Amino acid sequence: MESITVETEVNAGIKKVWDYWTNPLHIVHWNFASDDWHCPSAENDPRVGGSFKYNMASRDGKFSFDFEGIYNEIETEKMIAYELGDGRRVTILFTDLGNKSKIVETFDPENTNPMEMQRGGWQSILDNFRKYTENN
Repeated sequence: MESITVETEVNAGIKKVWDYWTNPLHIVHWNFASDDWHCPSAENDPRVGGSFKYNMASRDGKFSFDFEGIYNEIETEKMIAYELGDGRRVTILFTDLGNKSKIVETFDPENTNPMEMQRGGWQSILDNFRKYTENN
């Protein structure tokens, strides 16, 4: 199955973007696709062989799941590659554009939901990241 790519440009320098992307204190504020979801907890060890675990939950408390994986490759302020528990791979490229930063995220889709739904969900999370980072 073909991979999916989403991207955004953030009006913030690369150091801030990297910190907000990797720091659990920030991750809990942006890592959800819509306002009826949230990220109650986040653990992150951004190093090769390190892991992450983000709890994603509906605000009404009826549904939650852990999004987790293991880092395969990390280049500070440039690139993150990881593998999810089901074997899917994700690569995130960070480009320093001076006062702005570009993020390009490519991921293997899962087989349950339509590809456009997956693209929309991951793009929404990326858009939340952009808004949170630009406003804080």
